[in-house]
Amino acid sequence: MNDAGIVRNRLKINAAIVNAQCYLAVLEDYPGFSNYLWQFVDGEPIRNRWKRMRDVPATTNESDAMSKALKKRGFKFVVSTICYAFMQAVGMVNDHTTGCFCYKAG
Repeated sequence: MNDAGIVRNRLKINAAIVNAQCYLAVLEDYPGFSNYLWQFVDGEPIRNRWKRMRDVPATTNESDAMSKALKKRGFKFVVSTICYAFMQAVGMVNDHTTGCFCYKAG
């Protein structure tokens, strides 16, 4: 808690411990954590066709479902906006606008 170079928020530290325990519990029910997460997009990336950045949502039905399921399993700090940002970051959702050079690659 005294090291300025690491997270010092007690709730976040406790959440990291709880989430690690929840992660291990998911592995008892699924062959891998990615298998568990990809079920929320039926195993295929969602390829949206947004024309403008302002059209990109902060949450979706899929991120709502992921958030709800993770919370039900005991995970902490997994609100829908965090889940959706994760989904975008790992390629579960392609939210590049149609004019972006990355759109076709995703």
